[in-house]
Amino acid sequence: MYALVRPFLFCLDAERAHDLALASIEAAYRTGTSPLLAAKHAPLPVEAFGLRFANPVGLAAGLDKNGAYVDALAALGFGFVEVGTTTPRAQPGNPKPRMFRLPEHEAVINRLGFNNGGVDALVRNVERAKFTGPLGINIGKNKDTPNERAVDDYLFCLERVYARADYVTVNISSPNTQGLRDLQEEETLKRFIGTLREAQERLGAKHGARKPMLLKIAPDLSDTELDAIADVLLAVGIDGLICTNTTIDRAPVAGHRHANEAGGLSGKPVFAKSTAVLRGMAGRLGGRIPLVGVGGIGGGADAAAKIDAGATLVQFYSGLIYRGPALIGDCVEAIRARA
Repeated sequence: MYALVRPFLFCLDAERAHDLALASIEAAYRTGTSPLLAAKHAPLPVEAFGLRFANPVGLAAGLDKNGAYVDALAALGFGFVEVGTTTPRAQPGNPKPRMFRLPEHEAVINRLGFNNGGVDALVRNVERAKFTGPLGINIGKNKDTPNERAVDDYLFCLERVYARADYVTVNISSPNTQGLRDLQEEETLKRFIGTLREAQERLGAKHGARKPMLLKIAPDLSDTELDAIADVLLAVGIDGLICTNTTIDRAPVAGHRHANEAGGLSGKPVFAKSTAVLRGMAGRLGGRIPLVGVGGIGGGADAAAKIDAGATLVQFYSGLIYRGPALIGDCVEAIRARA
């Protein structure tokens, strides 16, 4: 069915199409027609971070920033859903237009800038969700919060989402909030994650349940930077690592009319770079920290390649734009076939 509606969606502005697609998925869920969008597939259970997943294929953060469509998205067959990025206060994000499709490359460039309704609005939304599978909540900082006080924004969000999240992802790798990626620097990261880990343990004791904390990193890091991040994560005892966010590299799409648009590039062109980072971090971490492979998954073979590179779970978002919900089942079956 998606093949029939995609040409119409691609005639619209990318952000408008995004909103319309979410509304359509919600309508299908409410009318019981979600099976028309994605065929049902058999479970492929997996465990990671102390959680059990019906299958290892999840929705990456960014599609449902405010956690308003959890049940509808889960009904498509995802093994887990990650919502956000959310920030302490609502913010509009960057000026429009801020999302661009590159169909020749099956890619997207976005500079949305953590546009969202604020963490309290997200919590209200996810409290209404009926989905019983793992729900991840991705947290960030407000645009006008300086890096010296960034940890305060993350602590605020962590405390607000803790009771409802099954795991929390710390996003310091978006290229669309100025200076955010500087938090990945070794000494800064050590203090930053150390503070959040202390809060995680305190909240776990308070709520009687310890919720896993994951870090999402960029694909544009040097080997030296990746070495340092691996050392920090092992030292502080992070629960999981997501490899990777979008890239600022434009070499794979050079010459395209949107190539010089500011923002993060996602989709097929980031696959090789994100998978290389994933493989490299798997080697550095030696199985001590579970990995989630994200970036450029456009078919089942891509998902299986992420697993082969060291991931326990995979996620996608841009692939959904080009392939539609059928991509979920393709990825589940490809991972099943390699088992």
